[in-house]
Amino acid sequence: MKIQTAFRLEKDLLEILKEKASSQKRSLNNYVEYILFKSVGDIPNADTIEAINEAHDNKNLKPIKDLDSFLESL
Repeated sequence: MKIQTAFRLEKDLLEILKEKASSQKRSLNNYVEYILFKSVGDIPNADTIEAINEAHDNKNLKPIKDLDSFLESL
């Protein structure tokens, strides 16, 4: 879900952001969102959060005996 918001930026900064967005064939909004995600890291979805919590709690974890076989199974 996206929420509309407003920011005040220096004119020069806004122009640089517009140029960078254009050079990457992105909208200004998409480019700003992209650099913000790079700065704060990806936000995990609900499935990923559940998997992280499960791993932290050591639930349903099985030891890997043969790494090559495991990787092939993926």
